[in-house]
Amino acid sequence: MILHLLLMGTSSVVALMLMLWLIHLPMKNAAIVDAGWAGGLVLLALLYAALGRGAPVRAIFIAAMASIWGLRLALYLLLTRVIGHPEEGRYQELRRQWKTAIPLKFLAFFEFQALLCVLLSGPFLFPALNPTPELSPLEYSAATLWLIAIVGEVSADTQLNRFRANPANRGKLCDVGLWNYSRHPNYFFESLIWIAFAMFAFASPWGWIGLLSPVLILYFLLKVTGIPATEAQALRTKGDAYRRYQQTTSMFIPWFPRTTVK
Repeated sequence: MILHLLLMGTSSVVALMLMLWLIHLPMKNAAIVDAGWAGGLVLLALLYAALGRGAPVRAIFIAAMASIWGLRLALYLLLTRVIGHPEEGRYQELRRQWKTAIPLKFLAFFEFQALLCVLLSGPFLFPALNPTPELSPLEYSAATLWLIAIVGEVSADTQLNRFRANPANRGKLCDVGLWNYSRHPNYFFESLIWIAFAMFAFASPWGWIGLLSPVLILYFLLKVTGIPATEAQALRTKGDAYRRYQQTTSMFIPWFPRTTVK
């Protein structure tokens, strides 16, 4: 049953990423892959919930949590980074680095995101297979943490959008609201969302495998495509102002700012 679901899920997200890759070619905006990544996880969660044969209340619960998170994030990324926007600097930098066979390299990049979706989907798979009819205290606790994290992530994104929408802030870095306490509050709350997903899965048989997902998310956020790429781009565009921001503001976990370094 698990293998069947994984094969169906893999085929679905591979097809989704192929479609998005074809769409991105005339647009010349690879940031659509980020929205596709979130949408792919929603697709997997819904597929597992529909076909997993677990207790309906649990399957609906985890599918709803995944869908609210993923659809909100996908829509946010489409509206703020894709539709009507130039390609993000980190993808432009990839084009400069790759130089040749760029469309094929982006195809591999898009399909890697599809496989990553499957690898991360454990917290959605195992609850959908759990026949226990009632939710456990751990699952209710996980749902509470998820709600707190969703509110935090939405707040961080909203504050950043409002800051950027003000013409007086053009070219400036956002250090208001949650961004005064963390340079990446959106990433912090994103990691909490994945910890909540893993907690929810932990209550199901074999659900401990879902712990791999927040570990991978934290690795990518802290070491690969999240904070390193974002900060490199910020240093290229904002220079010394961002260096001062780095000196005074926590990188990840929200905390009180340090004394300004001159």
